[in-house]
Amino acid sequence: MAQFTIGVDLGGTNLRIAAVDESGRILQTINTATEVARGRDAVVKEMCEAIRSLALKHHAAGTMQGIGIGVPGIIDMKSGMIRQSPNLPDWQNYPVKQEIERLLSTDVFLENDANSAALGEKWLGAGKDENDICAFTLGTGVGGGLVLNGKVWHGMTGMAGELGHITVDPNGHPCGCGSKGCLEQYASATAVKRMAKEHIARGGAEGLEKLSRDEANFSAKSIYELAMKGDPGAKAVYQRAGGALGIVIAGMINALNLPMYVVGGGVSNSWDAFAPAMMEQIKLRSFVYVATLGEDPTAPIVQRTVVRRAQLGGDAGLLGAARLPAVS
Repeated sequence: MAQFTIGVDLGGTNLRIAAVDESGRILQTINTATEVARGRDAVVKEMCEAIRSLALKHHAAGTMQGIGIGVPGIIDMKSGMIRQSPNLPDWQNYPVKQEIERLLSTDVFLENDANSAALGEKWLGAGKDENDICAFTLGTGVGGGLVLNGKVWHGMTGMAGELGHITVDPNGHPCGCGSKGCLEQYASATAVKRMAKEHIARGGAEGLEKLSRDEANFSAKSIYELAMKGDPGAKAVYQRAGGALGIVIAGMINALNLPMYVVGGGVSNSWDAFAPAMMEQIKLRSFVYVATLGEDPTAPIVQRTVVRRAQLGGDAGLLGAARLPAVS
């Protein structure tokens, strides 16, 4: 009999739940709004109802092997408690794992959403041929995840992989975490929009200024599109984002010497605009990366550090969550 798992990708705006077979094929997906304003109990109840519905529908065709749930925020892995989540404001110190297991009367596997996305890329995406990857998720903020020997690396308390809060500029823009100059303040969608406004304020950015007049459509995506048309102000914004990302990736390459570093999330759709500056900084700052290139970059090398765009798009977190029962 076929086997399947259920994966859940819980975001501050959208809730996605899928039945996934053992090969990674999505059998069915339920998409709904998270509706945070209704409160955490209502969100969890609706999630559990959808999980039960999927499990019942696919039970006749296969055996369910487990349930994996990716959630945004800082998770205490031992207790299954969300300590803090900027996208789920009333979930602070909420024992979400315990509550879900109570409603479903079964065990579940809980994971940070960026870690789930990293695991998804390891399983079926850019890192499917590697046992060890480091993944960056560039979205509203910047998340990250480490997959070592096929499993998520949690660190001592479950907080490993907070790549968005590695310092790029110690005197840089204040970050919500309390520090200054974090990667999140330069390489996220929110940061791209802020840096564009800063560029406008300095003057001489006519293209960006014109674009900003339509606030509803002034976004990281529209700034990217302007950059690809050659606008110097928009190009400068993405060069700053790519440079900041390259500094952090270079540090991670020097520290970990993993075979692959993956960049995903919505901002990764702007790869053409930021990747050149990113790679420039990696080559400048990581002697480990340069060493893997060898004297002749065209010569075949057994092992070479690879920096690659993610492949699974919005399904990375969902598929990674579905993978949790098999690797946790």
